[in-house]
Amino acid sequence: MRELTLRIRVAAYVLRRRAARSVELLVFDHDADLPPGTHVPAGGVAPEESLEEAVLREVAEECGLTCVRVLRSLAEEHTPHPMRRFPRHTTFFELEVDDDADVPDAWDHHVTGTGRDNGMTFHCRFESLPLAFPLADGQDAWLDRLEA
Repeated sequence: MRELTLRIRVAAYVLRRRAARSVELLVFDHDADLPPGTHVPAGGVAPEESLEEAVLREVAEECGLTCVRVLRSLAEEHTPHPMRRFPRHTTFFELEVDDDADVPDAWDHHVTGTGRDNGMTFHCRFESLPLAFPLADGQDAWLDRLEA
């Protein structure tokens, strides 16, 4: 029997603070054969990367945003992949869009990078917190830890 290797991952809660103390979360949907539903940027950590470098890269690759900064690490979890069941260790980060960044409310982004999602189109948008729907793959598990 083949032994499954632990996959080290990161996930990004990217916040955009609006007037009137409104806070929004970056999410996306896709038309791919990945786990269905609404997601936040997430993915694997390359051997030479720090966790912070990896989470910034994932946000850029999956949503095209480079005008974000890491605020803090929020949580770590050990859960299997929902479809392929391999073991995963995911660190969730809170990030924030730069104050002077002009980011649209919604856009389509063609994913870059070396992962399975390379070349796919993700439908990105900001949603007000608290969310009115669950995120895919239990990604909403740590939203209550955000400094919103």
